[in-house]
Amino acid sequence: MAKDYYKTLGIERNASEDEIKRAYRKLAKKYHPDTNPGDASAEARFKEINEANEVLSDATKRAQYDRFGQTFSGGFPGAGGQTTYTNVDMGDFADLLGSMFGNVGRGATGGTPRGAGRRTTFTDYGFDGIPAQESEQTLSITLEEAYTGASRIVSRNGRDSRITIPAGATDGTRIPLDGDFGGVVLVVKVAPHGRFERSGDDLTVEVKVDMFTAMLGGEAHVPTLGRPINLTVPPGTQSGRKIRATGKGMPRLNGSGHGDLYARILITVPEHLTEQQRALVEQLKASL
Repeated sequence: MAKDYYKTLGIERNASEDEIKRAYRKLAKKYHPDTNPGDASAEARFKEINEANEVLSDATKRAQYDRFGQTFSGGFPGAGGQTTYTNVDMGDFADLLGSMFGNVGRGATGGTPRGAGRRTTFTDYGFDGIPAQESEQTLSITLEEAYTGASRIVSRNGRDSRITIPAGATDGTRIPLDGDFGGVVLVVKVAPHGRFERSGDDLTVEVKVDMFTAMLGGEAHVPTLGRPINLTVPPGTQSGRKIRATGKGMPRLNGSGHGDLYARILITVPEHLTEQQRALVEQLKASL
């Protein structure tokens, strides 16, 4: 059964790009594996959310999805028989295959973060070949894949071709294809992340700190795209302050180290106080 990507993100079919982005970020943050460790249902939901966003956040893919739905199979003009394909990569090669086959029937199904080696396959009958001129096609990847590097396996007529996505890939990174796909250049698009904001090779993540740690100083547990770290919170830290972790950002595409990670501090306060606690806070307020 075809999936309803609009329902997955909880939005209307006429939702704007900003509405799609807001809905995705809210849900991705709620169901992110870091927020729900060991929760298989949350992980599955997170994958569905990413799948829906990668289609609906791309104008071309969204238009094809609105027209044909999640999958399509049918005859193609000029072909000797039926042509079908299945894209197991959230539409990474939908535009590529669409241009080869006259821009008709496309399909997209889900993938997973850090999913190196995922496969895209299609079979054709009576297809005359690939256009000789160079064409550019969009390749959507997750931020995790941009951090670790990843690969895709493309199959055509029984032949496999592995495409390597370098660590540190950014929007606009170009990956030329060869072999059966010669003449095609993939242009990387990194999907928005539910928790991390990227600026060049730097990352920013929000970190909650209780008011006492902010006032007195201490340590905060900070997630990264690698292993979590602890950062020192100076006494008197204000909400919104950024604390830098050098070298904990994205790997640089040229291989020369990593960017930085910035922890944006959000100060939390107790929601419920006993009478005794309230009296103590009142005393502190008066003394300040």
